Amino acid sequence: MARPATGPLPLLTAVPGPEEAQLVAHLGGVPGVAVVRRCADLGELLSASAAGHGRAALVSADLHRLDRDALARLASAGTAVVGVLPPAALAPLTAGAAAARLTALGIRHQVDADAPGRDVAAAAIAAVTDLAAASGAEDDDPVASPWEGQRTAARASTSPFSPAPLTASAPATAPATAPATAPAAAPVGAPVVAAAVPRPSSSPEATPGRVVAVWGAPGAPGRTSVATNLAAELALLGQRVLLVDADTWSSSTAQVLGLLDESAGVAAACRAAAAGTLTPARLLELAPAVLPGLAVLTGLPRAERWHELGAAALEELWAACRATAAWTVVDVAHPLEQDEELVLDTAAPRRNAATTTALAAADLVLVVGQADPVGLQRLVRALGDLSEAQPRAAQRRRVVVTRVRASAVGREPAAQVAEALARYAGVVDAVLVPDDRPACDAALLGGRTLAEAAPGSPARAALAALAGQLVAGAAGAPARPRRRRWARMRA
Repeated sequence: MARPATGPLPLLTAVPGPEEAQLVAHLGGVPGVAVVRRCADLGELLSASAAGHGRAALVSADLHRLDRDALARLASAGTAVVGVLPPAALAPLTAGAAAARLTALGIRHQVDADAPGRDVAAAAIAAVTDLAAASGAEDDDPVASPWEGQRTAARASTSPFSPAPLTASAPATAPATAPATAPAAAPVGAPVVAAAVPRPSSSPEATPGRVVAVWGAPGAPGRTSVATNLAAELALLGQRVLLVDADTWSSSTAQVLGLLDESAGVAAACRAAAAGTLTPARLLELAPAVLPGLAVLTGLPRAERWHELGAAALEELWAACRATAAWTVVDVAHPLEQDEELVLDTAAPRRNAATTTALAAADLVLVVGQADPVGLQRLVRALGDLSEAQPRAAQRRRVVVTRVRASAVGREPAAQVAEALARYAGVVDAVLVPDDRPACDAALLGGRTLAEAAPGSPARAALAALAGQLVAGAAGAPARPRRRRWARMRA
């Protein structure tokens, strides 16, 4: 909700140390801005922002617990952020490290702690304007326009330390392949504006990978089995694949693949993403390779650790996955509700953030259901829930029905399931996976995929055909499978 923008631009500060007093003193004589609160820590800053006290916040790189989740909370409250660097003349190496950390966190507007007040004000107004543009505000929206005159005056400052970057309009978001280099140390008092928000990338020419979210009806329709075997089939086709267990209710990918010594790789990746240190190399360190071409980011060993997967960190994780692998297959839980946001007035961690962010980021959503009367009814309802909660994701969905068998739906089970889906859900392109309990049991017992445990299984053939369709659709040409000697690696 847009807040009224009358009077001077209200500023919050969270700059531990003696630099804060100097920064506030410099801003005291600048018309059009006013420091309304000096916050002692991040918690006080978040509270002041949530209460609507500030439109911009000046934060230092060493502010305790400053991460992407905190920045997302500030942005959602309508508070733009400007990073404050230690004086470059006194400690250039420290200033460079601080600039690198702020840039890694996505803070594009940065100033020196001893910069002239007019330059700091110009950076704050530019940050507010960029935040309004990113949130979709119109040019005549009162969110940003009342301070445009002060921004122009600051740009026209006669100070020799008012550089050109402030006069150029920088994009609100950077390309996925933007280099994550830190800005060079600027002269004393010179505002620093990072060229772009860093995004992980394996090479400048790298093509962003695709994300496939495996979601489905409640119960146990076989989401994890579909995710693990689809990832294995993609790897068998010569693709570089990353399998992510983002089920915050009941993760099981590690057990299915026989990874007994499980560590929460997805939690470690989210911590790195929140700190702005997640790179493709770091992501691969956290995701062990279980098959040639297939790495696995294991899930939470205990469901009560769900709060470690913050929404902002997850969004960075999906971007890092795109830069790391050609295909990222994400196994997510069913619930879509955001109960915390419904019952609390303040921002709170979302239990289902892993599911909602993965569905929003996915290029393809596989909706999994089971072929029996109860499973099909749940599947039809789940498709309706997806359309209501994630309408864009629903446009990119494809249905997968597991355990198709005559004993549950009658004679000619494939035709029966296809007819039911077409009649009640309008689905005409479902992937039907035949029931092959002996093969699935053998794979689960040995901690193997169907391709390893039962290569001739009809269930495996259906998922292999789906993988071939995905690869062919991405490349625009029929996929050519490559033979892999997995037995040697998994022995």
